[in-house]
Order: sequence, then C-alpha cells, then structure tokens
Amino acid sequence: MGNPVERCVVTFPSTTGAMGMEQACRAAGVPGRLIPVPRSITAGCGMCWAAPVEARSQVEELLMREHLETDGIYSILFPR
Repeated sequence: MGNPVERCVVTFPSTTGAMGMEQACRAAGVPGRLIPVPRSITAGCGMCWAAPVEARSQVEELLMREHLETDGIYSILFPR
C-alpha cells in the first residue's frame, strides 16, 4: 500500500447540493468527483465532492460564485 494522498473534501446539507456542485464543477472545469462521505467526518447527506488538494482555491471560488451551501471543507488523507 502506497503513501496516503490528501484531498480537499466538501460536504453538503443535501444530496441536491452535492449534485449542484458536481454540475458546477463540470461546467467550470474544476477537477474532482462525488464520493461517499468518509467516516472521519459527518454531513447532512451521504455524498461529498473530493478534489485534488491543489484545486482547493478553485473549489472555494466556485462555491462562492455559485452560492452553493456547504456543511464544511476539509483536507483528508485517503489511502492509495
């Protein structure tokens, strides 16, 4: 098993919010994907957006620009 990889994880109060994030990121070319919320954090819905940690500023700018509601933004280590 390799070294863990750090990801920027955004949680949402609803599945609709998570899906809105996916749509906004795809349209803006922001990298990432929807994944189940890691056990180490909790969220209002079971899905979150995971992006490379290097894309965190892009993710934060998109959230503000699109007025997307979040539960939180985290840096999480994932096993490879």
